[in-house]
Amino acid sequence: MTQAENYETLLKQSAATIATLREAIGHVVVGQGAVVDQVMWGLVSGGHVLLEGAPGLGKTLLVRTLSQCLDLKFSRIQFTPDLMPSDVIGTNVLVMDPAQRAAGSMFAVQKGPIFGQIVLADEINRATPKTQSALLEAMAEHAVTIAGTRHALEEPFFVLATENPIEQEGTYPLPEAQLDRFLLKVVVPNPSEDELCEVLTRTTGREGAAPPKVLGREGVMQLRAMCRDVQIAEPIVRYAARLVGASDPASAAAPEAVKRAVRFGAGVRGAQSLVLAAKAVALCEGRANVSFGDVQKVAKAALRHRLIRSFEGEADGVSTDAIVDALLASVATRPANVDAERSPGAGA
Repeated sequence: MTQAENYETLLKQSAATIATLREAIGHVVVGQGAVVDQVMWGLVSGGHVLLEGAPGLGKTLLVRTLSQCLDLKFSRIQFTPDLMPSDVIGTNVLVMDPAQRAAGSMFAVQKGPIFGQIVLADEINRATPKTQSALLEAMAEHAVTIAGTRHALEEPFFVLATENPIEQEGTYPLPEAQLDRFLLKVVVPNPSEDELCEVLTRTTGREGAAPPKVLGREGVMQLRAMCRDVQIAEPIVRYAARLVGASDPASAAAPEAVKRAVRFGAGVRGAQSLVLAAKAVALCEGRANVSFGDVQKVAKAALRHRLIRSFEGEADGVSTDAIVDALLASVATRPANVDAERSPGAGA
């Protein structure tokens, strides 16, 4: 078997594994296929995911089910206004064992719940900014610092945070710097009538069996390596760059909706998220190359939380999703001069 054939086989196996994982989640979580797909993109690309939706839509259930399908260490942090940074990352505690103290070990590290591989940050917007910022180092560097000592987190490290957009009283909106650490922001919609009926049937009867284990640590790490190996052509990279560039209201390429409703556009991490998530889409579908459609498919999830609306945009109720739609409509996949060169008879 040639190297190309071996790679093609690995691609098909990876897509089949992801499909099996998606199916296992579907045994517990009703509907929400698009949400599950976007969580898969975050898992295989190595990014973190923010889930936003009203209470009772299954956000926490989805994360718990994913953790049951993956043979990884799971931990949950219930964010509350009185939660402290040390409650998240851990702290040094005084050693009470006389033998250890005699050996010179006066303090020991008591690790917090951030030392998991799948970490559920439940209702993250209920904690104070001081506590929210405790996640920044962990999410960006996969490490935390306790009493001046840096501790690496075990790979794979995957944070899924949930927030409720309805109740604003007693909540603290996530600062832009922390929002930017999330690869994707996934909006969880209300179920359809059929889906709601299925939820009622499942949740008011006997508890079903736990979903099977599908992947372990090595499997997840292999998927992440495969995702990085997915190829993306230069024109598609440039398309992603133009999308992000046009989200800046000061740019000449910005559409009218951006100039009117946006104060700050997406940055470098937004472009990185577009490319990584697009690679994840291709991998999930068993393809070795990213298409323009893949970038368009992930644009809302990758950019909606990175666009800071202006006062006029907020007053007019312009959503960030509507702004992304305007970007997709106005930014061509190829510049006009390139399309002219590619057209039949060009230069004749």
